[in-house]
Parts: sequence; structure tokens; C-alpha cells
Amino acid sequence: MAEECTHNCSTCGSNCKSKDLRATLREGSCVKKVIGIVSGKGGVGKSLVTALLASKMRKAGFKTAILDADITGPSIPTSFGVSDQKATGDKTGTIYPVKTETGIQLMSMNFLLEKETDPVLWRGPVIAGAVKQFWTDVEWKDIDFMFVDMPPGTGDVPLTVFQSLPIDGIVVVSSPQQLVRVIVEKAVKMASMMKVPIVGLIENMSYVKCPHCNEEIKVFGESNINGIAKDYGIPVLARIPMSEDISKAIDEGDVERLDADFMDAAVDLIKAM
Repeated sequence: MAEECTHNCSTCGSNCKSKDLRATLREGSCVKKVIGIVSGKGGVGKSLVTALLASKMRKAGFKTAILDADITGPSIPTSFGVSDQKATGDKTGTIYPVKTETGIQLMSMNFLLEKETDPVLWRGPVIAGAVKQFWTDVEWKDIDFMFVDMPPGTGDVPLTVFQSLPIDGIVVVSSPQQLVRVIVEKAVKMASMMKVPIVGLIENMSYVKCPHCNEEIKVFGESNINGIAKDYGIPVLARIPMSEDISKAIDEGDVERLDADFMDAAVDLIKAM
């Protein structure tokens, strides 16, 4: 911190390293821990991981929430079977999140659209502003763990989340393909540059279990996740199989019914936070 710092951020220049850009929660809101779910590319299963972690932590007795920061491609409402619901508000500008069957609080762009298939044709800064408003304008009641479902990449929205929200840690999601290693390393390095702790790695589509002998069939070949974890000194939290049960539960909006015991180690580590 600079010796001449007055702690009045409104007087600071843009190059002030002490300036705190974090946004303030709405009065009456409380969020104890914020976990970002990230990856350097799309299609690896960030929304699935987000939904599973929130559901498992809720079953463990914690009050959980999901801030769906993937403004242009939200899938969280469908996973929980609430895509037909709308977020409500009042005259004070407070927005109230949608609640799932088990009480998980959700905020997603789809709750504000007339139709869930309507595209959001916004440029990066506007999208980033909407994500920030999901934090500042929504009444998040007594949340123990909030999970932020990030869009892919290292652009406007991830930067906004890292700078504006009090992120306690991130979970990096990958898949077994060799190409993904490079993409995962980008996300890991971004977190390091932003000084955001990495909780660990989760590999999706890791294997298919044979229904006859329970052998793990590696559809995409040998995984790279252990090598990445070793190189960066971060733990592997889970390996998620390709499963008809998982796919069916997501499609039917019934993710909360999944047992997902393969996520237990991840849940235990997050509990310890």
C-alpha cells in the first residue's frame, strides 16, 4: 500500500494499486463465501459442476446460491427445472432470486427475459455490468456458499467477477483432451495474476463406466489432469463420469436428486473453508 494513501478511493487515480473495486451487497443481504467456477474454454461442464456443488452443499445443510454469470448462454435455470420462472423486484430496485425445490437461491439472465430463447445482444462492458448488478441489486438472504457460474475465457466478465466480488477461491473445470491442458493453464495463470486462490481442479467427461464390469473406459484417452495438478501444486477434487443418469437429470431439471458421490471430496474441501 502506498504511504500517501488516504483510504478515500474516490480520490485515487486509475493506477492506484490500493484501490478496492469490490461492489457492495444490497442491504439485508449476507454471503459468507464466494466460489467461482471457471475454465478457459466453453463446453467443459462449468454449469454442471456449479449445479452439483450447490446441490451437494445444500444437502449437507448449508444455505447455497448460484449467481449465473454466463449472461449470453445461461443453463442453470434449466438444470434446476425453473426456466419458466421470473425474478421479481420492488420499488426500491431490489431483485429477489428464484428458489429451487430445496431452497437454493438462483439469479440468471433467463429470469429477466420474456422468453428463455431470446438472445442477449450486448457488448462486453454491458454484460459485465449486468453480472455486477446480480451481486449488488439482488437480495441474497443468509448465504453460506455462493457459486458463480462463469462464462468461458479470460475476458470482461471473469475480470469483473474477480475485481468486484469477494472471491474466496475458484474451482477450475477441465476435460481430458490434450488441447484442454493449454486452456486450463490460462485459467490457472489468470487466477494467479489476480491473486485469487485455487480450490482445485475438477475433470468432467472423465470416463464411462462399463455397465457389465465397472471398468472405467477413457473415451478421450488418458487424462492430463494429474499432470496439471502436480505442475501447479493444486489438488484434483473430482473426476465426473459421462453418465446417462447425469444427462437425464440435467435435461429434466432434476439435478438436485443426483447423489453424485464422485463430488464428495470436493464438497469436503469446500466445507473446510
